Amino acid sequence: MVPFAVAGLAVWAVVGLTLAVVDGPSSWIRTCVAGFLVGIPGLAIMIIHDRRRAARRRQGAGHVSPR
Repeated sequence: MVPFAVAGLAVWAVVGLTLAVVDGPSSWIRTCVAGFLVGIPGLAIMIIHDRRRAARRRQGAGHVSPR
């Protein structure tokens, strides 16, 4: 999931910077900044989620459930 969050952050940053360079509407630039800032906690959540999922997989690999 981390690559998707990073890609989203990159898209917001590129579009925001492009709009700033071409002197785009300030409301659009603010929207891009907001999207980028909201994406940062999302990235942190995805990093934590992926670490926990990897730990669960490692833990489950050594454990055989009885049937």
